Amino acid sequence: MKTYIGVLLAAIVMLPMAAAAQDNRTFVEARGSVKPVPLPPGGPTPRMSDGHPDFSGVWFEGPTGKANAWSVDREQGPPEEPIPFQPWAEAKYKAMTRLEIELSSASVNCMPVGTPGMFTENAFAHQIIMKPGQFVHLVEMNNRWHVIHTDGRPHKPKEEQEPLFYGDQTARWEGDTLVIDSISIDERAQIRDGWFHSDQLHAIERLRRPSMNYLEYQVTIEDSKVLTKPWTSPWQTFTLSALNEDLAENFCTNNENVGQLRKLYDSQKPQ
Repeated sequence: MKTYIGVLLAAIVMLPMAAAAQDNRTFVEARGSVKPVPLPPGGPTPRMSDGHPDFSGVWFEGPTGKANAWSVDREQGPPEEPIPFQPWAEAKYKAMTRLEIELSSASVNCMPVGTPGMFTENAFAHQIIMKPGQFVHLVEMNNRWHVIHTDGRPHKPKEEQEPLFYGDQTARWEGDTLVIDSISIDERAQIRDGWFHSDQLHAIERLRRPSMNYLEYQVTIEDSKVLTKPWTSPWQTFTLSALNEDLAENFCTNNENVGQLRKLYDSQKPQ
């Protein structure tokens, strides 16, 4: 049976985390016992019949081609710029407790992650399926998927747009980089770790495949109501599944911890 440690860790740390919020103990993230071994490049970038890179495959975040929750090392990403919140938004963001951040999580609430959360708020396996003109993205957790045209077509007219978790999406190629442009995104869609946004969220995601075994992702966030300027992430690494495995059925159903967390949160609010 295939089990991803992120699910187990979430279940294990949920109640201790609640206790930590209650008595102000420091939250400590558990680590494992496995030393990660990065995959080699694996050969040249595969390409589709139209000459563009083919991102098809099952992918894991990180350099090893498998889930990294047992790693003895904390994931070391490249340095990134601070989020350029407007003063009111920065004050709100910094005031959020870990309990409030958990309660805002799509995974805790069995909700869609949306855009850009499919890449930025997901510890599960990804599967990408491509053909000329189309990008299909599947995530193992909670039947998450979306399909994007990659022929550079314009967004729908403003009067036809509606707030959607993945937004109104279109994509185009810039050389070997696929640029996914998303607007009209539901305010419940996830960015990461309690980072809230307005109805003006505009996400520009970039994907490239420098070699057979590696996929790289970057996102630019624009939000005129919450940020003072656009924010761009460093490039994030994904690696091809070392076992070429299939996605498993993994649904979020009636998370009982949510009710316990909400009771704790309500008990801590000023009367």
